[in-house]
Amino acid sequence: MELFLKILFFLSGFIIVWAMVGYTASLKLIGKLYKNRSLEKNYTLKPTVTVMVVAHNEEKVILEKLENILALNYPQEKIEFLIASDNSTDRTNEIVRNFIKEHNNYNMRLYEVKSRKGKTNAQNEAQKTVTTEYLVMTDANSIMDKDSIVELMAAFVSEDIAYVSGKLAIINENSSDVSSAETSYWDSDLALREIEARIQTITAGNGALYACKTRDYYDFDPIQCHDSAMPSYYALQGKRAIANHDAIAFEKAGEVIEDEFGRKVRMNRLILKHIVPDIKILNVFKYKWFSYFYFGHRTCRYLLWISHLLVLISNAFIISESWFYSVTFIGQVTFYLLALVKLYTKTNNKYLTLIYYYCATVVAQWAGVYNILTGKAKPFWEKAESTR
Repeated sequence: MELFLKILFFLSGFIIVWAMVGYTASLKLIGKLYKNRSLEKNYTLKPTVTVMVVAHNEEKVILEKLENILALNYPQEKIEFLIASDNSTDRTNEIVRNFIKEHNNYNMRLYEVKSRKGKTNAQNEAQKTVTTEYLVMTDANSIMDKDSIVELMAAFVSEDIAYVSGKLAIINENSSDVSSAETSYWDSDLALREIEARIQTITAGNGALYACKTRDYYDFDPIQCHDSAMPSYYALQGKRAIANHDAIAFEKAGEVIEDEFGRKVRMNRLILKHIVPDIKILNVFKYKWFSYFYFGHRTCRYLLWISHLLVLISNAFIISESWFYSVTFIGQVTFYLLALVKLYTKTNNKYLTLIYYYCATVVAQWAGVYNILTGKAKPFWEKAESTR
């Protein structure tokens, strides 16, 4: 029993350390071995493109979004705009219709989803009306840089590239300690994606801005989200999903922990499936670096919820074995107590905020698991108001 507890302790500890420190360090080292490999671009590529905006009750931001996409720097005869309204019940549809009438010299249309089934379902339905070569998808509350479409298309330099993710730039980093913590996390994740893209393929994108070839689009189950499903789907087909961080969309992070926590719970609505979505991912001989990337960047992170529990429980049972186990147990308890200090004192201490944010992320994973096991995981959600 003692041996089993020690194995459990070190295995769980390894998953935590590898997810948060080890993989990042190893990828930076691997990136140096590929330092001569850079993202290729061809700015002469100007294929036909449809920009799809999915919206549900976005009357607060939809007008700004519509004005934003019309200002994109791309040949007007080669770009179309498709607003997929996911059964909006506020003034979203009315605003879009009026805008289309006032700008009838642009190829813009509204697709109304009759039954709300979430963002992915709205994309699935609306995509069937697309006739252009490429499809760019973006969120209603994301403001795109004027050259973002040019940058996305320039990255499709070879037939094996099926997906290009842009860069989400957070614009309210200093608005609160929560948005600051999210920015710190996101910036570090973007650095990993840049290296993964240069070497082979990324393991996840972001919903703010991404593109795919229309012929390669796949109807995912509505409970899935393209952020996590698309890159791995293409990678398992032997294609590449890459990141071009010169294609930029600007967005606000949640400014209160309730909004950011809710967002992370939604992100984990399929966490159990995402640990290893397909056993083929483990075939390193066939999928090469992607197998390594997915294990470190996704699998280990998706196991943090159970790893933290197991490493604490196993540590408690073997605490008397040596001073090492006493120190690690005290360290864990102290870590969680510091998160509680931040929760109840509302201090703005940077380090306490990062600890609290991390613990909230792990708790959000547990909430995601609970929703899965109780059948409460849904394909749609209420948006975070502080991001609008």
